[in-house]
Amino acid sequence: MNLKKFLNEEQDPQAVEKLLGRINSLLTSQETVEYIAVQKKPLLNLSPDCIALTNRRIIFCRPKNFGLSMDFQDYSWVDIADCHIKEGIVGATFMMKTTRNFTNMMDYLPKNQARKLYQFAQEVEERMRGVRREKNLETLRASAGGVTVNNATPIITQPQQFQQEKKTLLIENEDPFELLQKLKGLKENGIISPEEFEEKKNEILSRV
Repeated sequence: MNLKKFLNEEQDPQAVEKLLGRINSLLTSQETVEYIAVQKKPLLNLSPDCIALTNRRIIFCRPKNFGLSMDFQDYSWVDIADCHIKEGIVGATFMMKTTRNFTNMMDYLPKNQARKLYQFAQEVEERMRGVRREKNLETLRASAGGVTVNNATPIITQPQQFQQEKKTLLIENEDPFELLQKLKGLKENGIISPEEFEEKKNEILSRV
């Protein structure tokens, strides 16, 4: 256990050692602890709260029963919508919000540690926004079903699990007004360009 990796911003060595001993048992395959911030209240606190960042999640760690047990609250990075810090006279507060508007926070963090939390979180958030964008596009593709006009290249390719079914929708067998509604939805969600929308719309209207 390499404690020096987590003591760069003057974290409490005893708190870090105790936390790592417990959190390592929670880690999944290929998950690693990247950073730990330790709360530092003005008064003596033998069992401070901590925040651990892994390559997969944020973990809030709050000791209970005089440090004999630990309350863990963890949030996957892909579900984190926003993280920010607020610095005060005595320390800083780290706050996070999930995509479902659930919030959590920890105060009395040393300012340099809170800044490290924020820096790491911002880097991961940027990557996760791309992941969520891809997931949303996959959902749109699944709901659209793969529309094809005159056997041309599909406007949206069917998801992998549906490709074997070969249920390509041809314009001749589809209600033109329903097709127009689907195309409009694809344009509004940025799946097809306005030019593509106009081209396909004109093809559909020419058959009405």
